[in-house]
Amino acid sequence: MIGHDWAVNILRKHIQQQNVRHAYLFSGPPGTGRRSLALVFARAVNCQQPPSPGESCGTCRACRLISSGQHPDVSILEVGSDSQEIKIEQVRELQKNLNLSPYEARYRIALLLDFQRANPNAQNALLKTLEEAPPRVILLMTADAPENLLPTITSRCEILRLRPLAVAEMVAPLQVKMNIEAEAALELAHLSGGRFGLADHYHNQPEEQEQLHTWLQELFELLSQDLGPRMVYAEKISEKRRKGESRESTRKILETWLLLWRDVLILNSGSQMPLTFIPFKAWSNQVANTLTFQQIAAQIHNLEDALEQLDANINVRLLLENVLLTWPQVNLSLHP
Repeated sequence: MIGHDWAVNILRKHIQQQNVRHAYLFSGPPGTGRRSLALVFARAVNCQQPPSPGESCGTCRACRLISSGQHPDVSILEVGSDSQEIKIEQVRELQKNLNLSPYEARYRIALLLDFQRANPNAQNALLKTLEEAPPRVILLMTADAPENLLPTITSRCEILRLRPLAVAEMVAPLQVKMNIEAEAALELAHLSGGRFGLADHYHNQPEEQEQLHTWLQELFELLSQDLGPRMVYAEKISEKRRKGESRESTRKILETWLLLWRDVLILNSGSQMPLTFIPFKAWSNQVANTLTFQQIAAQIHNLEDALEQLDANINVRLLLENVLLTWPQVNLSLHP
């Protein structure tokens, strides 16, 4: 667990001292390793051939089944594909399983993913299990922040708050794990915001990273155009078939543009800070040499405001139009 050795050490000591809690909450932004850390712990408490107390071998039957999500004593609770939240019926079904003795493992494990998405009834239903946990049962919850769960839940959990790593700390480990050049590792570190799991996702899903590059190319093309094409673009993005898809796509576009404008600001200021999108440095330089520091900073501020407004459910098309209206027109040479 790169960057989270402190958390691994805490969990290892709990096993070594035979002081395992009945409930743990792994909190932090998505991609920080919450689920991975929970699985590390689940393997360690149930490993059949631990190399040392509090560790897992990774090769015994229990470790292999837990890693593959097929262990009969590990239950996973998460938002269903046809829903936006975890429902009380799912919690009650889980509780039935937890009342059974472990089939073959030392502990029966319940992995509750993104439990901040459980509705209030579902969260309240879990309280009984937290207050009177069956023997040989461990609840492992993940959430973006403890504050997004009921206080009566968090007060009954051992909380481990995971945080993104500093970008500089991620580059070397990414190079080693993914066998990539420093430039590619640096871009992944920035794109993921210091979240190793998200960097791993982008590396394994290169089409998603390619989509980011497409959005960047569109940004530079829009900067070279007048209001007409910009309004057409806003309409195209907002007319995705499903409302949720449109809003999520818009969020990713705005976040990507924000990182690019940050690169432009770095180049304009002469700072030695590393860029996120090194392949686009030539185009970013053209923008940086054309606009003032204040103009660039204003675009960053506008995008930050737009992301906040998106959370407030403002109309997506109106939001994009407002962003694009503020952009200055810049004559760029977009040829390689």
